[in-house]
Formats: sequence, C-alpha cells, structure tokens
Amino acid sequence: MARLKDLYHSKIAPELAKEFGYKSPMAVPRMQKVVISMGVGRATQDKKFIELAKKDLAMIAGQMPVVCKAKKSVSNFKVREGQETGLKVTVRGARMYEFMDRLINLAIPRVRDFRGLEDASFDGRGNYSMGLAEQSVFPEINAAKLEFQQGMNITFVTTAKTDREALRLLQLFGMPFKRQES
Repeated sequence: MARLKDLYHSKIAPELAKEFGYKSPMAVPRMQKVVISMGVGRATQDKKFIELAKKDLAMIAGQMPVVCKAKKSVSNFKVREGQETGLKVTVRGARMYEFMDRLINLAIPRVRDFRGLEDASFDGRGNYSMGLAEQSVFPEINAAKLEFQQGMNITFVTTAKTDREALRLLQLFGMPFKRQES
C-alpha cells in the first residue's frame, strides 16, 4: 500500500475527524483524484513537441496522458479547431498517492527559489491547483536529455466541502504552504 495512504488512514483521518467534529468516518475529507495537465502551444508549429511532452508526462504520472484538441480556431495564436494543443492525465487510487508522495518529497524541494505554495489557489469547493514551471524537477525526467522545458498544472480534487478543510488535509499530507501571517 502507498505510504501516504497508510498515513491518511492512521493519522490524518482521525485528526481531521477530531478537528472538524465529524461523527462518521465517511464524512472526513479525502483525496479523490489528481489531474495533471500540460498546454503544449509549440505543438501548433511542430508535432514532435506533443510527442516529447506525452512521453515526459507518462513517465511523471505513471500512465498514458490523453491528448486535448483545440475546440475553437484562434488566429492570433495560429491554432485551428481540432489541432492537438495539450495533454492531461487523471490519477486515482494508489497511483495518486504515489504521485503525491513524489511531488511533495522529491519534486517541490527541487524547485529553484521555492518559498512555499500559495494557499489562495483554492476554488471555493475544496480543490487546490498549482503550477510548475518545468517538468525537470521530477526525478523521472533526465534533465540532460530534455529538448525543451514544459510547465504543468496540477489540480488536487478532494471531497472537502470548504477550502479550510482541504487546506488542512493537504497540510497534513505535507504540502509546503507559505506560513500565514496573522
């Protein structure tokens, strides 16, 4: 079983139940899924960029990403309807916990000039989104063989009803949020 899943069941869930006064263990907030997406704008000029990004994202997530196509044509961006412009992958279950473990303990500490994650990036319904400027912070990616840097968006979808509950859940998992000044 994944290390973070064990941590959730043994320490995090009981602490959240006590802190927020949940009577039922099913009411305690938990992780539902993690969605990782990459917008590959360079793919409009050369298709090899989407293939390179697809390979990198598959190594990071542990499963093959889905190619996203443009819904509308935008002449300013030289994008036509139906053109491949991005990638996304949704991880659940054991893969989700493994990905979170690598992100929190290996990738985020490797980000240059990192001063903590913003806690203002919650959506009001208990989901948190963050971005990474480059994929090379993950240990699976060999920085020497990288042909181009590509950023990614990561969304943590929880069952929490409020942002405060979701923030506490992610803090207990070890997400390095900036300290709140009060």
